[in-house]
Amino acid sequence: MTVSKSPLEGVGQETSSGRVTALRSLDRAVRLLSVLAERPMRPSELCEHLGLPWTSVHRLVSELASQGFLEKDLESGKYRIGQTCWLVGSAYTVHHPIIELARPSLELLSLDVDGVIQLSEKAGRLALTLLSVHNPKRRNIAKSTYGYHFPLHCSSKGQVLLAYSEPAFLDWYLTQPLEQLTRETICDPAELLKVLAGIRERGYSRSEGGVLASSGALAVPVFGSPNQRVVASVSATMHRSALQDDEKVRTVAEQLRDTAERISAATGWGRQAFGAPLQAT
Repeated sequence: MTVSKSPLEGVGQETSSGRVTALRSLDRAVRLLSVLAERPMRPSELCEHLGLPWTSVHRLVSELASQGFLEKDLESGKYRIGQTCWLVGSAYTVHHPIIELARPSLELLSLDVDGVIQLSEKAGRLALTLLSVHNPKRRNIAKSTYGYHFPLHCSSKGQVLLAYSEPAFLDWYLTQPLEQLTRETICDPAELLKVLAGIRERGYSRSEGGVLASSGALAVPVFGSPNQRVVASVSATMHRSALQDDEKVRTVAEQLRDTAERISAATGWGRQAFGAPLQAT
C-alpha cells in the first residue's frame, strides 16, 4: 500500500540543526492552520497575521494544500481548511466524553425553546461548538449552527466559559485584542470584567447583538471534573425579540440550568457545583 507523504514527515529524524528547522516549520504550519480555522484568508493576509515572509507562507500553503489540509478558492484566492483537516479533527468529536452524554438532553430542550441549543467548550480564545441542535419546526438562527466558532467575549456561550476560567487565562485573554463583530460586541476589558462578574453572580450569561445584531443568547456552565471545573457551556441562541420578555428569559435560563445539571451529573458530578438558585437580571 502506498502512503502519501505528510508535510510534517521527518520531524525528529534529522540532525540537530535539521530538527530545529523541522520544528520551526511545524510550529508555523500549526499557527497557519489555527488562523485559517477562524476564517479563510489570502496568502498576503496570512503574512500579516503570522508575521512571516511571503516565500515562507507560499511554501506552507502550497504543501498543506497538496496534502488536503487546505483548499484554495480559485475565485477569491483565499485558502480555507481542507478535507484532511476535517478527517483528523472529526476524530476529536467522535471520541469526546461529553457529546453523547449531552445529546439527549439538548434534543429534549430544543423541543421547548424557540432557538438553537448548543454545547460548547473553550479552545484557546474561541468558543468551540461541539454540538448544535435545532428543532426544524422552529425558526433557525443565522451563524448558530455547528461549525461557527467565535472569540469567547462575543457571545453568551463563550462569556460563561471566560467567566469561570482560571485567573491566569483571563488575565492573558484581556491582554489580547478583543475583536468587534458588531457595534454591540463588548471590546472594552473593564466592561467585560463587569459582565463576567455578573455572570458568576447570576449563574448564567445573557448577551444581545454581540455576534449578529438580530440575535442574542443565554448560556450556563457545565461542570465535569474532580474540582468542579467548568468544562463546557450549554446555550440557547434566539431571535433578539425573544429576549425582551424577562419572564421568558428566566424560564429559558432555568431550563438551560436543568439541562446543564443533567449533563454534569452524567459525567459524575452533582448539583453542589451549581450553588444558589439563578438570580434575576
